Amino acid sequence: MGDEPTSRRWVTALVWAARVAVALFVVIQLVPYGWKHSNPPVEQDAPWPDARSAAIARESCYSCHSNETDWPWYSYVAPASWLVRRDVERGRDELNFSDWADAEGERDDAIEVIREGEMPPSQYTRVHRGASLTDAEATVLIAALQTMGGGNGELGGDDD
Repeated sequence: MGDEPTSRRWVTALVWAARVAVALFVVIQLVPYGWKHSNPPVEQDAPWPDARSAAIARESCYSCHSNETDWPWYSYVAPASWLVRRDVERGRDELNFSDWADAEGERDDAIEVIREGEMPPSQYTRVHRGASLTDAEATVLIAALQTMGGGNGELGGDDD
């Protein structure tokens, strides 16, 4: 092996590195986190005041913030499945449009993160280009949320 040219040693090292990477990829598929893809029943959908705001919310928010998640193919492949599962769990915990009766106080937080451009997050919109909110869509969504009650499914004005 001492007589081998340097390039040959590099090729051998790369082949072994590739084998190890493939083996690790196969092994991490056995980690059970991320396997569960559940969509619990919709308890009470958010009372969107119009079809446009509902469509914008469904396109940009519902994948993580509802019980109507459309699980993409990569959500079944680790390590992406771990990230998707974590994001959906966190999203549903923060605000779940499918359980609007329990959304007390979360409406104002949603308005703030949309206004600040924090939602939808950039790692999501890089993969889901259609989920990015234009300024006009953000304005429509904020206006709709302002007319919706913060829980109990009630419509209402601004709580301020």
